[in-house]
Amino acid sequence: VQLQASGGGLVQPGGSLRLSCAASGFSVDYYAITWFRQAPGKERELVATFTSGGNTIYASSVKGRFTISRDNAKNTVNLQMDSLKLEDTAVYYCKANIPPRVYWGQGTQVTVSS
Repeated sequence: VQLQASGGGLVQPGGSLRLSCAASGFSVDYYAITWFRQAPGKERELVATFTSGGNTIYASSVKGRFTISRDNAKNTVNLQMDSLKLEDTAVYYCKANIPPRVYWGQGTQVTVSS
């Protein structure tokens, strides 16, 4: 089982980025995939979840700006991030809950700066 996060970069406030979490060794349509982020000096926090049942959950800080989606054909879970703010700067990680274990991707840096 592996998760590969990609798509991070440097963007100006108000801009957009699209992150991708590519899975191997399992099918994303059977398990919940969650995006987390961790800013310097802060704890890791949940950003958005795509559940195995197809439901989506968002942190209040990103609701209305971020959209999580699943592409079963590509075996990826994506995070479209619009209207980015300075406080969205963080390393973004994807996580898969595959009982009895939890798997993490390596993280991708998102920097929002003018």
